[in-house]
Amino acid sequence: MTITLALSKGRIFEETLPLLAAAGIEVLEDPEKSRKLILPTNQPDVRVVLVRASDVPTYVEYGGADLGVTGKDTLIEHGSQGLYQPLDLRIAKCRVSVAVRQDFDYERAVKQGSRLKVATKYTSIAREFFATKGVHVDMVKLYGSMELAPLTGLADAIVDLVSTGNTLKANHLVEVERIMDISSFLVVNQAALKLKREPLRRIINAFASAIPAEQN
Repeated sequence: MTITLALSKGRIFEETLPLLAAAGIEVLEDPEKSRKLILPTNQPDVRVVLVRASDVPTYVEYGGADLGVTGKDTLIEHGSQGLYQPLDLRIAKCRVSVAVRQDFDYERAVKQGSRLKVATKYTSIAREFFATKGVHVDMVKLYGSMELAPLTGLADAIVDLVSTGNTLKANHLVEVERIMDISSFLVVNQAALKLKREPLRRIINAFASAIPAEQN
């Protein structure tokens, strides 16, 4: 009975490794060096599949993986039907924020009843946020280099993940509103939880005991 864990390369992968170690699982190949998309571990019945961050919930929901680690932002955009979310792992922390050009008068632009052109890949999060402010938005869906949108006149504002804010500064943009804090969650396929209950529970419990303490 093989357990398949879906992870995305980069920060989530790196920050999940200590949690896997707590469960006695060690990934045997470096995803940055290997061309493989399915990585073996030191446990013959556990493997890691490498997928795009935005695809992790889909793989878990439809049984391509038994469990996965994904950001709260991805879960909101995907919708969490069919997914059991037992743990906020408190890793890969960042925030979803609104940013504009330094010379853009955001306060004036978001007065009740105004209209704003917003570039983002987080359309659900952005739409709901601006709706609560009573601001009409024209959404421009982009998948990369959000910072270009205000600089080229494609949009007035962007809604994007912000970690240090250095990329915004380098492109003469400023963060004007923080929409929500983001961390990564463990998600589990509900059918797998019944069929592979014992091995999955062991991993979930090990992750729970190894979650980093809240840092102020």
